[in-house]
Amino acid sequence: MAEPTPGDITLPDELLGPRVRLRPYRESDAAALWEAVSESRAALEAWMPWARAYRTPADVPPTLRRLQADWLLRENLTVGIFDRATDRYLGGSGLTRMDWVIRRFEIGYWLRDSAVGHGYATETVQVLTRFAFDDLDACRVEIRMDPRNGRSRAIPERLGFTYEGCLRRAFRDVHDRPSDTLVYALLPDEFANVPWRTSA
Repeated sequence: MAEPTPGDITLPDELLGPRVRLRPYRESDAAALWEAVSESRAALEAWMPWARAYRTPADVPPTLRRLQADWLLRENLTVGIFDRATDRYLGGSGLTRMDWVIRRFEIGYWLRDSAVGHGYATETVQVLTRFAFDDLDACRVEIRMDPRNGRSRAIPERLGFTYEGCLRRAFRDVHDRPSDTLVYALLPDEFANVPWRTSA
């Protein structure tokens, strides 16, 4: 029997945590995304190369259409992070750099300035990690970041991801300079033993 292709995999309309709702982007999210990027431009541009592409509101809809296409093709499973109680847009996340054959997924995340420090990113990573292992049969879930990004680094450390090492000068930073990258990962047997294994 042939292995299922990514297109055969049914994806949910949303993923829920106690306080966050994760769902694919819609074109109607353009104004909220622009507002969040505008509010957080200095912080985002320090770490996220894509933030520089948002110069006017007109730059957002083409990006949302591309993200929608990526979702349909299962090339990147990018989601918006929304407050479950108010539906306020908080930031973005998703599963990227995927290998559907061996089931490897990387989680990325960012929050608007006014949402930082409330645990939303940590909860989002928990939800996506559970989804990857429980629904997508992941063999590996990883998180990578610049060593200088202390807030980002704290999340996998808090959640019990294994620190695997530093890829020295392996990627370009936002200024196109060689930059180190830290790698954290969870494997199925490790995930089985984290205290947040099941949802709250």
